[in-house]
Amino acid sequence: MVVVKFVIWVTLAYFIGNISPSILLGKAAGVDIKKEGSGNAGTTNALRVLGKKAAVITLVIDIGKGALAVFLGTHFGDEIIGMACALAVFCGHIWPCLYGFKGGKGVATAFGAILAVNWVLALATLLIVGIGLTGTRRMSVGSLLGAVTFPISCRFFEPDFFYIGIIMAVIVIIKHSANIKRLIKGEEPKMF
Repeated sequence: MVVVKFVIWVTLAYFIGNISPSILLGKAAGVDIKKEGSGNAGTTNALRVLGKKAAVITLVIDIGKGALAVFLGTHFGDEIIGMACALAVFCGHIWPCLYGFKGGKGVATAFGAILAVNWVLALATLLIVGIGLTGTRRMSVGSLLGAVTFPISCRFFEPDFFYIGIIMAVIVIIKHSANIKRLIKGEEPKMF
């Protein structure tokens, strides 16, 4: 029965991750977000391509779906299932089968999922991301700084999440490889 619950809730979490507000908002505006700006279906590209309102909607939904997936897995399963759902919803956002496996970079969805796993861990990570963002005015730097330090934060605030945290951190870093190249060349655009 535990295995069945695990499969059901982790699969559902993956499909919750497939919900892409930036893609849907882009379609409503006659724009393919995956072909505009950075081509990324996330908050930062929604801001650049669709504007502030679309970016806020995208951010709220992406955070919300991460939290919802973990909440459902924990509530109807247990903490282990909930933690697995965090990884599943994150992967569903990055590689959504409903959109040709091309989604966002997973930062907002990861934050929502982590918020539901351990809110202290989430806020500690948000603080680190905020330091990187305000110090450089580049979201990519904040995201990368948050990813690099995330496993260490897990060790302090949620040791059971450490290995999933490493996986999520590595994926975020890999998904930011183009940003890293632009940062090295001094070509990464500022957010404000």
